[in-house]
Amino acid sequence: MARRARDGKAQELELERSRTLNPRPEAVVDEGFRSSEFFDARDLVQVKYEMVRRVEADGSPVSAAAAAFGFSRQSYYTAARVLADEGLAGLVPARPGPRGAHKLTDEVLDHLEGLRDANPGLGAGELVAAVAERFGVA
Repeated sequence: MARRARDGKAQELELERSRTLNPRPEAVVDEGFRSSEFFDARDLVQVKYEMVRRVEADGSPVSAAAAAFGFSRQSYYTAARVLADEGLAGLVPARPGPRGAHKLTDEVLDHLEGLRDANPGLGAGELVAAVAERFGVA
């Protein structure tokens, strides 16, 4: 464990930057994570992967594996599905925030295209005003 003490802060910052820092590493009570330098309870992707592997490869009951890795049974099933569908990269939490344009719907874009087709000289300010007037979106 001496190695972790030396590079622990840098590793934690890297995990935080990559959004893979486990918010509850103390909840991981699995013996592999407690007794090995290879496993890091702060690494959310590694913890979830090992939880799924414990069930699928070792035949551990879902409830026991989920508890040992600090998760609910539902979290296990979600992780197992994502791992099967998307691979290891799927276990990395998604960026927070909107996933796409939520104000520029297809209807708004179609309206803007129509306005530009009818009058190519319209500026951005005029287009914004037209959308606000028609759709109530600023």
